[in-house]
Amino acid sequence: MFSEGLFYAFSVLAVLGALGLVLFRHPMRGAMSLVVTMISLAGLYSLLSAKLIFVLQLIVYAGAIMSLIIFIIMFLNIQDNDLPVEEKRFAYTAGGIVVLIPVVYFLIKIAGTIPGVEATIVGSGFGGIKEVGLVLFQDWLLPFEIVSLLLLVTLVGAVVLAGKRRVGK
Repeated sequence: MFSEGLFYAFSVLAVLGALGLVLFRHPMRGAMSLVVTMISLAGLYSLLSAKLIFVLQLIVYAGAIMSLIIFIIMFLNIQDNDLPVEEKRFAYTAGGIVVLIPVVYFLIKIAGTIPGVEATIVGSGFGGIKEVGLVLFQDWLLPFEIVSLLLLVTLVGAVVLAGKRRVGK
């Protein structure tokens, strides 16, 4: 019963953080919303007893990568007048909500038909160091390296843009 309450709390926080990421205009507020989503996902991993994935989510994503993203946003010193004017923002948001209402209704209707039985969803080794290491470095090595290069290029690009802004003043 307590774990079910935690599941709902983490799920709601993850969705609210994702909504904040999409709806907030300033990049710093969006990044902080993403931090909330990352921490909520770590909580969901802990409920799955995936100890390694829980720790990696907190340390790598919510900690290191989000610190890097927030550092870059702060380094760029984005002000409100630097952001583009979004005249039809609320019309697009309302249109998105109208489009999502039937999809959410369909998903809720489908979820109501799923039988409630006790089942073991994951195996005993789920989220362990050996299992994650085998999957990461055998099956996903190239995408892992591509993402690391993408993060490096992003950091270098932010430093170059910030340098141009300071030189131009």
